[in-house]
Amino acid sequence: MQSLAMIENWPVPTAAAAVVRADGTVAGAHGPTGRRFPLASVTKPLAAYAVLVAYEEGAVELDEPAGPEGATVRHLLAHTSGLAFDEHRVMAEPGTRRIYSNAGFEVLGDHVAKATDIPFAEYVRQAVLEPLGMTDTTLDGSPAKDGVSTVDDLVRFAAEVQAPRLLDARTVLAAMSVVHPGLTGILPGYGHQRPNDWGLGFEIRGSKSPHWTGASSSPRTFGHFGQSGTFLWIDPDAGWAGGNGRGGACVALTDRAFGPWAIEAWPPFTDAVLAELRAS
Repeated sequence: MQSLAMIENWPVPTAAAAVVRADGTVAGAHGPTGRRFPLASVTKPLAAYAVLVAYEEGAVELDEPAGPEGATVRHLLAHTSGLAFDEHRVMAEPGTRRIYSNAGFEVLGDHVAKATDIPFAEYVRQAVLEPLGMTDTTLDGSPAKDGVSTVDDLVRFAAEVQAPRLLDARTVLAAMSVVHPGLTGILPGYGHQRPNDWGLGFEIRGSKSPHWTGASSSPRTFGHFGQSGTFLWIDPDAGWAGGNGRGGACVALTDRAFGPWAIEAWPPFTDAVLAELRAS
């Protein structure tokens, strides 16, 4: 894909990117796709997927108590537990505000570790990374932000989310659907959003503006970006002419922290990728 070469013009020391269609075929890749990069918050979808495996295995229930009083596993996954951004301080009643919370994902990790009697990093490895062949991915530290991975590994994850083997497709549909519709909140780096839609561990584009995806991204686009200059989006409505289905995903990893450069560079890149997917 020629559009992927746009990463060469990004003001970053190193960047790698790839696109994977809904049927699992890789449409294109560019840069050192086997290099390991810190993921920052792109860690969260991996952690959330492991929590959903724990749910399907019966180790936890989405609506069981977890975190602050009145909160549940579902609240923690959807950033509606009321916990503050980076500290274990309650700022709102569960389900009333979308407060993006690293602390909430750390509580999730502890909750699953206690329920399964397996350290959360090891649970993620056994439940998600090992079955998908993500051998260069680790999650040592906070399940909110301490993952390290490669584009090649995240392509495997993006293919899984689009055609699930580890989870029931209905669970993935719930993960990409809005939890507590209509809640407002801050999207880090992009300000207050009305509404600030979120699923179970995945951010949902909806009608957000400004946003880190493209102007042509569908409202159903979901994924995550990270403060280490990384992103993963999945657009279920990304059409491609050469296949029998719809949908596609893009991964981009860099070694420069998120900032104005990313706000400027990422949306036109995504639009170019989507245009090329539609024409391919």
